[in-house]
Amino acid sequence: MAKTISENKKKKSPAREWINAAVFAVVVASLIRTFSCEAYTIPSGSMEGSLLIHDYLFVSKMAYGPRIPMTPLAVPLVHNTMPLTGGKSYTEAVQWKYHRIPGYSQVERNDIVVFNGPSGDSAMAEQPDMDYYQACRAYGAEAIRNKYTVVSRPVDKKENLIKRCVALPGDVLEIKNTVVYLNGIATKLLPHSKLNYIVKSTNGAAPAIDDDLELVQQLGNGMYAYNLQNEQVAMVKKAPHVASVNLYLKDAAGVAPSEPGEWVFPLDTTNYKWNRDNYGPLTIPKAGSTVALTKQNIALYSRLITKYEGNTLEVKDGKFIINGVASTTYTFKMDYYWMMGDNRDNSLDSRYWGFVPEDHIVGKAWFVWFSYGDNALKDIRWSRLFRGMHALER
Repeated sequence: MAKTISENKKKKSPAREWINAAVFAVVVASLIRTFSCEAYTIPSGSMEGSLLIHDYLFVSKMAYGPRIPMTPLAVPLVHNTMPLTGGKSYTEAVQWKYHRIPGYSQVERNDIVVFNGPSGDSAMAEQPDMDYYQACRAYGAEAIRNKYTVVSRPVDKKENLIKRCVALPGDVLEIKNTVVYLNGIATKLLPHSKLNYIVKSTNGAAPAIDDDLELVQQLGNGMYAYNLQNEQVAMVKKAPHVASVNLYLKDAAGVAPSEPGEWVFPLDTTNYKWNRDNYGPLTIPKAGSTVALTKQNIALYSRLITKYEGNTLEVKDGKFIINGVASTTYTFKMDYYWMMGDNRDNSLDSRYWGFVPEDHIVGKAWFVWFSYGDNALKDIRWSRLFRGMHALER
């Protein structure tokens, strides 16, 4: 009697079935991570108190449209570094141009956005979370290169950052004594945002206030710097032995920081005497818009022209040579955004590294699925679990 087709087929071994299942799972997970959503962990306090350290959230790729991988030859489910070995998880042998599948929305003001750090094209392999250029300004480029292994990274393999979008392409941004103005109109600080305040006591001793409040610095003469939200400011003002509570402005308007490590974008203290609390006015570049180039403003746009938009730029005899052609103007190819942390005085953001190009945008913060405090699983923040961004900001 003839054997059936199924009887002729060799039965797969359990090991083979496990391998097939694992490969299928990796492929599906990679597709979801690339085109739908990705898990992200809050590593620092720059977004407190909207997002906290050890918040685990999902980031929607579909909101702004998923970006086609620009560095396609990479280990699945790993960003830029191999676990255990610390080596690169990708090769730059193949690089694709920037393309994005249309999403169901656009980046809007006040969106919480995950993006590749603009200054992350160079990084310290041993300290990937530190900003290389900021470290060079603070400690000297030679000292950093002698101490760390400096690596270069393509756009989609730069470190991921999370901040709030403050200004859109075409907006005119200005900061006056910490207040952000957009197109000449003052914006309100969000309820959970934080700023540093100087609390002056009446008796010289530290005020008897909530131990959970973040003491930043003892300034002497009965003055203490605290990092506070708006509602906390009102509470501190009512505390015993508090004489006054005022914003802690490190530098006045028109004064550039004296320390190179505190310089702000565009790092030209001759033409731009800006600081973190008093900044601008500055127009955010928009695709198709044209700017006149001058020796005063070239510091604002040189990185955009070269690093972000792939042109060559030389300055000869006071003239700007772009791609070998003398130019007095430049027309932007991409939209740019301005990102800032909610913990304003403890955030390395656009004030320090400038504009965020559209090809650096990864996705929109969606919801927190898990969160814990200092004591790990003994300190689960139950009230934050499975909460969307808008719910957490109320």
